[in-house]
Amino acid sequence: MRLAADLHIHTCLSPCGSEDMTPNNIVNMARLKGLDAIAICDHNAAGNLPAVAALAQRAGILFLPGIEVQTREEVHILAYLPTVKAAQELGEEIYRRLLPIRNREDLFGPQIVMNERDEETKREERLLLQSADLSVDELVDIVKALRGAAVPAHVNRKSYSIVGALGFVPEGLFTTLEVSLNAPHLRTLPPSCHLMFNSDAHDLWELNERCFMIWPEERTAEALIDYIRRPRRAAFGKDTKETPS
Repeated sequence: MRLAADLHIHTCLSPCGSEDMTPNNIVNMARLKGLDAIAICDHNAAGNLPAVAALAQRAGILFLPGIEVQTREEVHILAYLPTVKAAQELGEEIYRRLLPIRNREDLFGPQIVMNERDEETKREERLLLQSADLSVDELVDIVKALRGAAVPAHVNRKSYSIVGALGFVPEGLFTTLEVSLNAPHLRTLPPSCHLMFNSDAHDLWELNERCFMIWPEERTAEALIDYIRRPRRAAFGKDTKETPS
């Protein structure tokens, strides 16, 4: 099955996300851009996943719940979970491991939780743009226990990437890496890993066009996670499938 995907999108809950990144706006923009599958990955939080999940289902878009976790090493890891409930469980664990630092909306912007009608239900007061007291290894173990998949985000950027922080990608820990199209190419990526090209959208116009394709066995969140966790050769027939068209 061939699906056009964008598996790294932020909502208005992320402190750096535009206030226009509401659940309805995101799903409607995904429809306009012809996307078949999307994932919400807010910083250290799962608060807007229920609303986007419900709207995506109505729109016929496959939804993958996610969180972009900032680890103790200041590495951003995309944690994908099979259900919203599992993602909320991870979100609660992450929240317990954040310092009680108050968000400053004048510096970072508001952190807004919304319902399916784009009505504000809460403003998260604790700053989400900080490191949780979890190492990369510890996070991967938790995600695996929840039957999810962990993917290092934008590995070719200098800031908040596993390569930028550690200088390398640990062997055997990941099968998929996310590469930013707006950063230099890396020639030292593990050959066993396949690549994802997501938008990391913080504004509506940034969402992917139909440029990144995935091939899960079925049209389910579980099949997407299985696809992400498979070794490169099992997930792709030819390497050219990894390159955005």
